[in-house]
Amino acid sequence: MAHSSEMISDDIVQYLKDHEQKSLLRFITCGSVDDGKSTLIGRLLFESKLLFEDQLAAVEAESKKFGTQGDNIDFALLVDGLAAEREQGITIDVAYRFFSTDKRKFIVADTPGHEQYTRNMVTGASTADVAILMVDARRGILTQTRRHSYLASLIGIPHIVVAINKMDLVDYSEKTYNQIREDYLEFAKQIGIENITFIPMSALAGDNITEPSNNMTWYHGTTLMGYLETVQVDDELMQKAPFRMAVQWVNRPNLDFRGFAGQLASGVVKPGDRIRALPSGKESTIATISTYDGDLPQAVAGQSVTLTLNDEIDISRGDMITSASEPASIGKQFETTIIWMHEEPLMPGRTYLMQIGTKTVTASITDIKHQVNVNTMEHLAAKKLDLNGIGECNISLDQDIAFDSYKANRDTGSFILIDRMTNNTVGAGLINFALRRSTNITVQHTEVNKAVRSTLKSQKPCVIWLTGLSGSGKSTIADLVEQKLLASGHHTYLLDGDNVRHGLNNDLGFTDQDRVENIRRIAEVAKLMVDAGLIVLTSFISPFQAERKMARDMLDEGEFIEIYVNTPLEVAEDRDVKGLYKKARRGELKNFTGIDSPYEAPEQPDLNLKTLEMTPEEAADKVIELLKQKAMI
Repeated sequence: MAHSSEMISDDIVQYLKDHEQKSLLRFITCGSVDDGKSTLIGRLLFESKLLFEDQLAAVEAESKKFGTQGDNIDFALLVDGLAAEREQGITIDVAYRFFSTDKRKFIVADTPGHEQYTRNMVTGASTADVAILMVDARRGILTQTRRHSYLASLIGIPHIVVAINKMDLVDYSEKTYNQIREDYLEFAKQIGIENITFIPMSALAGDNITEPSNNMTWYHGTTLMGYLETVQVDDELMQKAPFRMAVQWVNRPNLDFRGFAGQLASGVVKPGDRIRALPSGKESTIATISTYDGDLPQAVAGQSVTLTLNDEIDISRGDMITSASEPASIGKQFETTIIWMHEEPLMPGRTYLMQIGTKTVTASITDIKHQVNVNTMEHLAAKKLDLNGIGECNISLDQDIAFDSYKANRDTGSFILIDRMTNNTVGAGLINFALRRSTNITVQHTEVNKAVRSTLKSQKPCVIWLTGLSGSGKSTIADLVEQKLLASGHHTYLLDGDNVRHGLNNDLGFTDQDRVENIRRIAEVAKLMVDAGLIVLTSFISPFQAERKMARDMLDEGEFIEIYVNTPLEVAEDRDVKGLYKKARRGELKNFTGIDSPYEAPEQPDLNLKTLEMTPEEAADKVIELLKQKAMI
């Protein structure tokens, strides 16, 4: 099975040609902390003779410094490249390694076992054909074993190997192996995993890795390497699916050439094939399939090409080119499965950026239908998803996208969620199906619009968004501003936090999730009032930057004016007009902003009103002055 071959020295050209034609298998190792994932991969690299002498010498030296195997080589150090990983003896990041045998090439992803790094496991699993699930024979099936199994099933990895490792530490007990096998099969039934292979092994000692173990004569199955070399993988599966290509770049080097570059997610395409561009729905036929090396007679799934069309139709980055006879679906509201990957929880109502293929849109979680308990597979009610939470969620987008269900096509049915403030990837999702209402509800265009209404009122509509702590003086200043605007003949409306909670938002409390929904509803109402041509004043604590940004993004450029009513906490608490701070200090009022719930002050407000330096009347005058500077009045 060794990668070494006499042909390398005798006929290198033939060797490289044979090597190029070998099939490629992508697999991951996953499981709980210290189950031996990195040791297993290190053993496979060692047995494949892919280590240079200097590498082997370096690992031997590292083993003496960081290793856990005494004077022996610690194979895990071949993979755990980060200093923190070596010092702690755990895998933190996803490590990718390439190796080959006489029969096949391999790319293996060593994924973290610690619960904190489950998100990294999802990254490694997204392209895998096989998942090797490591189980420590001494500890059996653990929570992380179940979590990784569920994720592997969810992501659609077709083959699962349950590698029952460290059998040498349980005296190669057949009874222990059988008990773990029985426990796992019972769990696998709950999540629908069927294609499972069990292999008892010792990655450290080499039992059942490349050669059958003399210590486990009761086991008559395959070795791990024997399995990896022979497992059947349908390399042409996605070529049999309908043609899909997300446009990554509109290639326009000169006036005579306009092509659409991207990688085929699925299918086969040839010149003359009829295609449909989505979401526009316009059709044309393929003129040429271009690459750097020249035109091709056809392109297949996995190839990156530039397509030219026989008709001039409008296609942009993020659009999808599909088969005209079997096009992708279109929608903007979906049921999805979301795997949450960030310390800050997912909250319904909060907006995120969603990237699907090459397209980025604004998304909002409208409902968490349930969260999955990975231990019992129970569906639990949830108002938020915490780090590593997995939930079925409804999601709404600001525009239509082309998609397939994840089961039909991994590439066109998967997405990531990105935090709008930090640009961090915070979640990964799978599209299950479009919600029916997304195709039944459309925008109704009317002749009387915002421009007509605002012209009639002789003003520019906008939202004046006052934010600050409770007791900062927001409501007082907002009231004075509205009086001054009305006195000068302007059409206004004031949305005050307390007043709105008596009606529109009387069903909401003061948890972080409820605060997010409170501001989302207010932003929607304010947007409608701006559309009516009004100058809208809002007076809300609105403690989170993400929701204030959401409100700004709902409006046209220049229509959102953020005003920070800047009053120190001790001053606001000393005023305590409503007695709320005293209740919060006594523990009678939970989730009170400034006490046991955070307030994220604006970093760059349009106006910073330092209330210790001015009266409410002077503050209101500064707001009016700002509106005049911006030509709003």
